[in-house]
Amino acid sequence: MNYDVIIIGAGAAGLFCAGRAGARGKRVLLLDHAKKPGEKIRISGGGRCNFTNMHSGPDNFISANPHFPKSALSRFTPYDFIALVERYGIAWHEKHQTGMQLGQLFCDESSQQIIDMLLTECKKGGVDLRLSTEIKSVSHDGQYNVETLGQTFTSEHLVIATGGLSIPKMGASGFGYKIAKQFGVPLTETRPGLVPLVFTGEQDDKLKALAGTAAPARVSCQSAVFNEAILLTHRGMSGPAILQISSYLAPGEAMHIALLDPGAAQTLLLTAKRNHPKSNITSLLADSMPKRLAEYFTADLGAKRLADMKDDTLINLAETISNWTLRPAGTEGYRKAEVTLGGVDTHALNSKTMMAKNIDGLYFIGEVVDVTGHLGGHNFQWAWASAAACADAL
Repeated sequence: MNYDVIIIGAGAAGLFCAGRAGARGKRVLLLDHAKKPGEKIRISGGGRCNFTNMHSGPDNFISANPHFPKSALSRFTPYDFIALVERYGIAWHEKHQTGMQLGQLFCDESSQQIIDMLLTECKKGGVDLRLSTEIKSVSHDGQYNVETLGQTFTSEHLVIATGGLSIPKMGASGFGYKIAKQFGVPLTETRPGLVPLVFTGEQDDKLKALAGTAAPARVSCQSAVFNEAILLTHRGMSGPAILQISSYLAPGEAMHIALLDPGAAQTLLLTAKRNHPKSNITSLLADSMPKRLAEYFTADLGAKRLADMKDDTLINLAETISNWTLRPAGTEGYRKAEVTLGGVDTHALNSKTMMAKNIDGLYFIGEVVDVTGHLGGHNFQWAWASAAACADAL
């Protein structure tokens, strides 16, 4: 039961690495404890798989070592993966936002097409895929020994592609981190990323009344700014902009939401007071944002007619709308997180091969590594790029 390479984890990175290594003539064993491969691929993009982003580059990733992803990303680009998708005749489209091309690519039909493509690549490469396989132990005595129930497999190369802690119902576990610790590969602190935010107390009660309301906004904290939609929920806040900022927001830190540009908000209110003094402030704001949000911001104002409101009151209201400051109590955790921030410390890996510097033949790829992408296909691109770097080095 000896192979050229054993890969643990049949998700995006593991499947792609296995197929690519198999295509290079390597004898590959791919193991996973799950019953089906690529489950995160299946649920991604609403079932259509946001398989890459045409604009994906180093600036779209978070890492304690921000230069690390540059090598892999430059050597396997979104266009390389698009070429593979097109060879399989999979139709795709780019997501658009008013006046913008976002670069986010989705299958026209189903995410299962991407899984089937990767499985076909594995089959063509002669990959030995074994699912529902529990790994009892991993050891190294000049070669890697992977013990399962009743069998032991050996190889000079071991690739860990087991993902992070996000979405445990899909089988996520800390197995990859356990292996890193076992072999002395350091880890950075992990926490949920791309995850909805929750609130407590009076702030929570007020926000719950807005559940179901969505609006375009600029959301920022000290280290990041995102211009996308927010969504109020029964649990707190979600939507693309909130998921994005969650990866940057430190515990206890405030975030700032601009529903209107600061200058535009003040001009809107003061000009309307001069030109339409009998207008209702809530109705005026409802022309620029969802009515329920307009009601939220004007609920505590005594007067509602513009003519009865002082300029200072309108200026303060404009400031609130353009700098709505909220301090989340936390997140919904790994249960709802799309990714895991942190992981295997990239300072301990070779950026060209993904191999650990302190032990020959041990590789880490995909989400288990401390490289986390923005929302919109970037994390899949890291899976493909890191897997390609590893496979080409085997």
